[in-house]
Amino acid sequence: MLLGAGAVLVLASAAPLLALLGELAATGPEALRVLASSRPWMLLLRSLGLAAGTTLVAAMLGTPLGVVIARFALPLRRALWAVHAFPMFLPPFLLALGWFHLLGREGTLGSDATAAALFSPAGVVGVLAVTFAPIVTSLVAVGVLGVDASLEDAARVVASPWRVATRILVPAVRPALALAAIVVFALALSELGVPMFLRVDVFPAAVFARLGGVSYSPGEASALVLPLVPVAIALLALERRLVGPRAIAVGGVRRMSASPMPLGRARTPVAVAAWVVGALSAAPIAALLWSAAPALPRLGDWLGQAPLNSLLSSALAAVVIGVIGLVVGHASARGLGGARWLDGLAVLAFVTPAAALGVGLIAVWNRGTTAFVYGTTAILVVGFVARYAVVGVRVSAVSVSQTPLHLEEAAASSGAGFVRRLVRIVLPVNARGVGLAVLMALVFSLRDLETSVLFYPPGGEPMTVRIFTLEANGAPAVVAGLAVAHVALTAAVVAVGAVLLRRRA
Repeated sequence: MLLGAGAVLVLASAAPLLALLGELAATGPEALRVLASSRPWMLLLRSLGLAAGTTLVAAMLGTPLGVVIARFALPLRRALWAVHAFPMFLPPFLLALGWFHLLGREGTLGSDATAAALFSPAGVVGVLAVTFAPIVTSLVAVGVLGVDASLEDAARVVASPWRVATRILVPAVRPALALAAIVVFALALSELGVPMFLRVDVFPAAVFARLGGVSYSPGEASALVLPLVPVAIALLALERRLVGPRAIAVGGVRRMSASPMPLGRARTPVAVAAWVVGALSAAPIAALLWSAAPALPRLGDWLGQAPLNSLLSSALAAVVIGVIGLVVGHASARGLGGARWLDGLAVLAFVTPAAALGVGLIAVWNRGTTAFVYGTTAILVVGFVARYAVVGVRVSAVSVSQTPLHLEEAAASSGAGFVRRLVRIVLPVNARGVGLAVLMALVFSLRDLETSVLFYPPGGEPMTVRIFTLEANGAPAVVAGLAVAHVALTAAVVAVGAVLLRRRA
């Protein structure tokens, strides 16, 4: 079973990366001439700078908020976490559209000054940082909830809550913080929709222009993604060095209600600051809803089959990712041979910029013999599995690592084979964790634009691509209405998933 899961991962994730080399060899040195000019390198440096700035700001917003939500007596902290976290399930360019309706020249709070600030590199960093800060918040909060309570209790005997947080809790969750920084940097570097909407030239847009624009040249696109390969390898090396197995070495996660630390006199200012960050997360969604009101009655005429395409491709990909995640995640948690390499491959596919992965997928599947895949929804499923398999692997590994090994050993001593142990012991005991992996994979696939926009099949565009293509020429109210429809679809998926997971508990 591990071999089968590994074969799917290799076909979906490794084959596109290897195909890039084949494309370059087939095209010849002419395609490499695009790298001889300074413009691609300037765009790459700009993209790296924007990703680094986004990561820094997101960490500054998310780290303290994650600690506060997890361990301090903050009023309505569960509601704050929900409001703050929801935008990370949405495509960032939808939130950029919301900020445009709020701060654009004709926006609710807009002026020439706010519009100039929004349509700039600083605006890109601001939009992406507010969008991705919940990733940092959530990973830090979950890490803090998993810290051994005895460490915190011992420190509270001799130190103030603030010192406990800065000297015990934050250092204890460094692997989670490092993982959050790597995830945010990878997502920001791959981001296409926000920079294009805010009129900031970035490296992924140069690749996209040679695959879906007037400068169509697949050979040059393959050459352009070549500098992204070392970036992906560097991110993988950082993940192995700073996170690695420690990402799953957690104990039983405590309940949020477990003896929160008092804030004392700082209670009011900390609560105000925390809810200001939460309001920043909700503001663009509220602006979209306000702007979409005139178009909501006739929204069905514009949606078409896009919602069904999104749900079908994302659901199929999520199921495949859940199966792969259960097998590889279990093997990773139990230290089985080959699992670490497959985990590394899944991480590499995720941190590889979406432009590079997309070009590789086109090179692998855009052939006459594989037209049944490339010309149908199946190519979206392959793309989502390639990029987000790591979600299933890591979430399942965290769940399995917290399950006593003696349950499987007892079943094995009774004669149960591996498949029976996996289906009758591992899966039922970890059903909630596997369900969470499927839900997260489904949500990440629903929000994907950077991968799917490169190879979506004719007539099978998901909602993100439909909104993205209508953004330039569609009526503002209609585009805002489509964005609200996507928000509603995502909220419904998250709500149903949360109810099912809660019932499973």
